[in-house]
Amino acid sequence: MELSCGRPAAALPGMEAESPGEDYESLPSGASLSTHMTAGAVAGILEHTVMYPVDSVKTRMQSLQPDPKAQYKSVYEALKKIIHTEGFWRPLRGINVTMLGAGPAHAMYFACYEKMKRTLSDIIHHGGNSHLANGIAGSMATVLHDAVMNPAEVVKQRMQMYNSPYKTVLECIRTVHRTEGLGAFYRSYTTQLTMNVPFQAIHFITYEFMQEQINPRREYNPGSHILSGAIAGAVAAAATTPLDVCKTLLNTQENMALSSVNVSGHLSGMANAFRTVYQLGGIPGYFRGCRLVSFTRCLQLPSRGQCMNSLSTSLRSTSWRKELLIERLD
Repeated sequence: MELSCGRPAAALPGMEAESPGEDYESLPSGASLSTHMTAGAVAGILEHTVMYPVDSVKTRMQSLQPDPKAQYKSVYEALKKIIHTEGFWRPLRGINVTMLGAGPAHAMYFACYEKMKRTLSDIIHHGGNSHLANGIAGSMATVLHDAVMNPAEVVKQRMQMYNSPYKTVLECIRTVHRTEGLGAFYRSYTTQLTMNVPFQAIHFITYEFMQEQINPRREYNPGSHILSGAIAGAVAAAATTPLDVCKTLLNTQENMALSSVNVSGHLSGMANAFRTVYQLGGIPGYFRGCRLVSFTRCLQLPSRGQCMNSLSTSLRSTSWRKELLIERLD
């Protein structure tokens, strides 16, 4: 990996020179499946936890009929009010189930993506890079990731709501399963998938565009990566906020909101969620918490990227040290 912005760094003893086409943002080309899973798990946990207090505020601000005591004008006001009235640790309520879900979900995502990308590239492009293979691999990885992460999202958002009746994560899981059945953990699954497809498309298109503008040579420049990721995340999040609001409604099953529009039982289905959001809030209802969603994604995605980049640097360093040690022992 080139660490200099001018000429490439000389290869260290026992370390093979990096191929010209290898991207500094990626893990080493020879990295094992377990390496991709470990890097993905660490990056995923960091992504979801670094902005968790803000995510808690976002969930409450997307409530269609919030309690008068849970109406906020800004993130700062919300966090200050929550800490003052509900306790210092309240904004972190549910973070444990998020970490438990994010680790395996992202590990499976990156493992599936790398495996399918290589397999499909061999079939479609005979070992070369194929955009079609990347797209198919990404879609399949997203289906797997959301299947693992969706139950954690349901529990997390119910724990985040104002006056949540659940004292612990385990109590929430048991109560939801007993009263609503196993399907309750996957009510928003199709909505989540529908949201992630355009989100990822808009994110990567915007990210690549920004990188071409501020770092066209793709040199080692974490600053450009952070800025591009932040802008791309904010744009993609703003565009998919309506789906995010519907997902929150399906996950939380707001009793006051649903009873006000005479919804008996439990709300299910993306179409029903869209109709209910419109009945309760009109067009503006689809964009509740839009600025906060964009702000959260703006910081989440660069943090994941920087974590992956740091792991990449560490793995490359470890790789050449191991080779050098083997060479000296021989």
